[in-house]
Formats: sequence, structure tokens, C-alpha cells
Amino acid sequence: MTNYADAGVDIDAGNRAVKLMGDAVRSTNTSAVLSELGAFGGLFSTAGLGDGSVLVASTDGVGTKVELAARHGGWNGVGRDLVNHCVDDILVQGARPLFFLDYIATAKLVPEIVAEIVIGMAEACKEVGCALLGGETAEMPGVYTEGSVDIAGTIVGAVHRDALWPRTDDLRPGDVLLGMASDSPHTNGYSLIRLLLDRHDDDPSDDLIEWLLTPHKSYLGEVDELRALGVEPKALAHITGGGFFENIPRVLPDSIGAEIQLGTWDVPAGFRHLVELGDVPDSESFRTWNMGMGLIVAIDADDAEAASASGHPVIGRLVESDTGEVELVGDWR
Repeated sequence: MTNYADAGVDIDAGNRAVKLMGDAVRSTNTSAVLSELGAFGGLFSTAGLGDGSVLVASTDGVGTKVELAARHGGWNGVGRDLVNHCVDDILVQGARPLFFLDYIATAKLVPEIVAEIVIGMAEACKEVGCALLGGETAEMPGVYTEGSVDIAGTIVGAVHRDALWPRTDDLRPGDVLLGMASDSPHTNGYSLIRLLLDRHDDDPSDDLIEWLLTPHKSYLGEVDELRALGVEPKALAHITGGGFFENIPRVLPDSIGAEIQLGTWDVPAGFRHLVELGDVPDSESFRTWNMGMGLIVAIDADDAEAASASGHPVIGRLVESDTGEVELVGDWR
């Protein structure tokens, strides 16, 4: 007699994973959640959004950071990574998160690992008032290598049409750029990080590994605090894959570029170590990593003094440009 487990898929392990994560998932429910865990589809009421609201959605993953988590343990952290990355992606358009959906795939399902990842997601969702509405766990032997895990997620948020960012028509040369600090490389550039460690640092310190596995930060609260000071952002750029050079131009009109003044913030020791390991040039490091600044906020120059109370440094300005590119000025070393 042949059964599904003989093919490498353990249905009982999947059911056990759901039981382990159940309480954490249910703890994220808001009054808008109309379905129970285990339903074929998640139900979410839009009754409270009001006229003029726009839904904003984004899908992403955490890349090869999961391989580092597999090496050193840190599954809860990559669950947080996934949620917070997606929260920040829709934040740049002014949206607040409503609900989140996850997907976890592996060669062999280990219920405890899956539960730890989802618990991390649930904790991050609760912190930003977002419901973990549903998800999928796939056991696919022969597709994934033994011990590997891949995770992805989709977030849906809402914003009133009149409050959408960027306010492109209001952006002009002379606007200043605030930098909001990161806690780690977040979820980007880990393939290069692993290459550098494998080639040049056979025994990385515990402090370095802890920093590398520190979860992606949600900037929702920090942006709220900035606005509470009376400073209204014109545009936000989430520094993810592509770093400064690719992400800042995404929120600027073609006629405006950005000048980043290096030395206006202390680049964290972890990034310094990585750069030194591989003699990585600025053109590559600032395109691959956030280098200590995970969110860039464009504000009116007249608001710079009020914004200083937020503790976020001014790290650059907008300039006239024929190409809309980002220029690094000065030295950070």
C-alpha cells in the first residue's frame, strides 16, 4: 500500500503546524475579520474604510536571508522581516495595513519551524494593527533542497485618495531628505553577504550574525511621530533591493534627482565590516544595501528645523537633474 507520505508529503505534519500557530494567528484578528482560521478564503469587511479610500497591495519575500536563518536559527525573525518589509512598501504610498497573507514552501515540513515563522509574522502584524488573514504551507520534495525554506507574503492596506504619496507635484529642488535608520541589512543583499562570509570570514562573530538576523524594521510608527510634529512628508523611499540608486528615483519626477551627503550619519559597524571584507566600492554597497538608512523622507526645507526634534538626520536634498539620478557626495569612512 502506497500513501502520500511515501512521496515525501506529510499531511499530519501540516495539520500539526496549523495547531501550533493557531493562537498566534487568531490574536491578530480585528473586528473586520469575518472568517475563521482554516477557511478556504479569508473574509475582511471594508465597511469602515469610507468613501474615497484606495486599496494598496504589495507582494514580497525575504530572499536568501532564510538560508542564513537556517544556518544559525532565527525563524521568528524572518517572519517579522516579511511582514515589516511589506508594511514599509505600502507605507511609501501612505497606506496603513489591513491584512496580510503568507506562503511558506519547503522540501520537508517541520511543524515547529513553520510555527515559529508564522508566530513571528503574527507578532509583527499585531504591532501595526494588521490581521494575519490566511496563508499556505507547501511541502514540495524534489522542488526544494533538503532543509531549505522559502517564504513570501502579500499585504493589503488602505489610504484615502487625497492622502496618497508621493506628492509628486509638490516636490522641488531644495527639498531636504531625512534618513530613518535601519537595524540591519533588513532583507536585501544577503546573497552578497553570504558570499563575503564564505570567502573571507569562516568564523563570523556572534555579534555580526545577530546583527545580520535582526528583523526588518517597520517605519510606520516613526512616520506617524514625524507627522505629529507637524511635518508632512512629500515622498518616502523604502531602501530595499537596488539601494539608494534604484529606490529614491522611483518616487521622484524625471526632472529631479537626489544628492546624498555621506558622513551625515554613522554607517553601522556591520556594513563597514562587509565592505572591508570584499573591498566593495560605494557604487556597489549603496546599490546593494541600505547602509544604515532604511527609509528616506522628502520634506519641505522650511520643515527641517521642526523635523530635527524627531532625531532623524538630514542626509541630503533634491536637486535639478536631467537624468533623475542619485549622486553620493563626500565620504562616509
